[in-house]
Amino acid sequence: MGNKIREYREKADMTQSELSEKSGVSRVTISQLESGVERNTSSRTLLKIAKALNTTIDKIFFVDGV
Repeated sequence: MGNKIREYREKADMTQSELSEKSGVSRVTISQLESGVERNTSSRTLLKIAKALNTTIDKIFFVDGV
C-alpha cells in the first residue's frame, strides 16, 4: 500500500507535506503509511488521501485483480 501512495503522490508531483496539506492527514501519518510503519488506519484517512490524489481508494489500497 505504501508504495502505491508514494507512486500516486509522485505522479501528482507532490511532496508529503503538500499531500498532508491537501488531504488534512498529518505528514507523519503519510510518511508512516508510505514506509509501511503504519498498517492500521481509518477508512476516512484513506479516503482523504485518495481524494487529494484525485483517485479512488481501490486504486491505491487494493491489489489489482482482487
